Order: sequence, then structure tokens, then C-alpha cells
Amino acid sequence: MCGGAVEVGVTIPADLDGTIHSPKRLAAMAILASSTTTDFSFLREQLKLADADLSKQMGALRDAGYVETKKIGHGRTGQTRFTITSEGRAAYRAYRRHLLDLLGE
Repeated sequence: MCGGAVEVGVTIPADLDGTIHSPKRLAAMAILASSTTTDFSFLREQLKLADADLSKQMGALRDAGYVETKKIGHGRTGQTRFTITSEGRAAYRAYRRHLLDLLGE
């Protein structure tokens, strides 16, 4: 113990998914897990992120195989839509289970 802190014996799971653990990506996964498809502008507004930051976060999720990206149209009228993959859904559920275990719920 140090400085009045109380030891609680909490063990952080070694397999806690670092890709999802980022707060921005976790929030994006929570939205994607509750929808069939989500467009870029909706995520940007909900997460209050700049375009470049959202692109970076979604790129990390896409690279991990957790989301699929579909571009519709071109230029200013084009849209980017995201869909959670079955692998992404399983990873998100596992992450939530780990957090609940960590919290003792």
C-alpha cells in the first residue's frame, strides 16, 4: 500500500482486446453493435470526432477485421458506411464480458 490506497486484488485480463480498448473505438463498436449499418457522418456526430480522427479509428477496426467499409457514390455526394463483422461482434461481446468480470458484475 502506498499513500493510503487500498489493495483490492484486481487482475486485469491479459486478453483484454487492445484494439477495442481505445475509448473512441469502444464507443464506435457500441454503436455498430446495435445497428445493421452506420454511416460516417452519424458516427462523426455521435462521437464528436474530426473526419481524420474517425477515419483513423475506423481504419484500426477495419484492419483488425472488426468492421467492413462500403463506399457509395463518389466525391461530395458519396457516403461511407460501416458494418460490424461477425468477428467484430464476437470481439465486442468478449470485451464486454471481460469488463464485467473485472468490475465484479
